[in-house]
Amino acid sequence: MPLSKEEIAQRIAKEIKDGYYVNLGIGIPTLVANYIPKGINIVLQSENGLLGMGPFPIEGSEDADLINAGKQTITTLPGSSIFDSAMSFGMIRAQKVDLTILGAMEVSENGDIANWKIPGKMVKGMGGAMDLVASAKNIIVAMQHVNKAGESKLLPTCTLPLTGVRCIKKVVTELAVMDILPEGGFKLVERAAGVSIEFIQQSTLGKLVVEGDVPEMQLN
Repeated sequence: MPLSKEEIAQRIAKEIKDGYYVNLGIGIPTLVANYIPKGINIVLQSENGLLGMGPFPIEGSEDADLINAGKQTITTLPGSSIFDSAMSFGMIRAQKVDLTILGAMEVSENGDIANWKIPGKMVKGMGGAMDLVASAKNIIVAMQHVNKAGESKLLPTCTLPLTGVRCIKKVVTELAVMDILPEGGFKLVERAAGVSIEFIQQSTLGKLVVEGDVPEMQLN
């Protein structure tokens, strides 16, 4: 069965290592805060000016003054720090963030990402994504494998305006976990339970590399 958005976030949370500083982008990545493995001590950074972001608040206990970069209400953990966005982007540009998790509209087989604009549609701005992709040490994308029309979003070349070039290391979708190879191509690492390799191949327009047996994802 294809993964839900929550399950995509749960799988990505397994990539987080103890001691990491992690930035969560808008959309599916924000859900990762709810699935940090027990025994792992990390610091979540929000680009609007927060270190020490916690999970989403319980309904009824929200504080409208505490929001993430996507304007969602959040919680803070003991020892958290709040500051202006200039300091936040100073941290990002100085490569103090160990892992960035972003959503995307398209990813190419070379690791290019398009996630900020669809031509003809109004947007408020590019946000912080371009700083993040230019500065982050490691970037994982959380996205849907195909669009609502069933067309692949994993492509030979992105068709939408680029956010960054050759910067993505790993992609997790509702169908699969894939590494971006240095020479180009999506290497299939894991597949969702019950999803066949053939179906993933049909859903991937970019180059897909399959080597040997591909295990099913383990979320726990």
